[in-house]
Amino acid sequence: MSKEDISRRQFLNYTLTGVGGFMAAGMLMPMVRFAIDPILEKGASQDMVAVTEVSKIGKEPKRFNFKIKQKDGWYESEVTQSAWVYKNGKGELIALSPVCKHLGCTIDWNTDPAHPNQFYCPCHGGRYEKDGTNIKGTPPLAPLDVYDSQVKDGKLYLGKAKPRKGA
Repeated sequence: MSKEDISRRQFLNYTLTGVGGFMAAGMLMPMVRFAIDPILEKGASQDMVAVTEVSKIGKEPKRFNFKIKQKDGWYESEVTQSAWVYKNGKGELIALSPVCKHLGCTIDWNTDPAHPNQFYCPCHGGRYEKDGTNIKGTPPLAPLDVYDSQVKDGKLYLGKAKPRKGA
């Protein structure tokens, strides 16, 4: 027997280790794919949705409801969303999300008699300025989300709400 020959015991050891490795890889690959697949999945994009005519929008924030198509796994549905829309001093359209950044309650405009002309969250007393920035000393730690918006043929179209950095 030369130094290069393998014993029967070594051959079985190598064979069983190789087969065991392939079996382990076969079992682990679906689990790794399951864990990594959501990261590699392309995010769902939301098309712009017609909300209202621009002529109906004034300097005072007004709430507009609109419907979007949503796909959750295999289930498709139509969901109603809202936006507070107004024109600022420069005449630009501002569309704010009505969802409070503290705990997700729905905010209202000008409903707190102690603090007029502010957005108010009745759940925990959160307040926001007209432009959606949070007022220091109140529960929300970030400003309201702003919708992507564009005007076409005299109509306001809204897309997805995007968060802003804290004030």
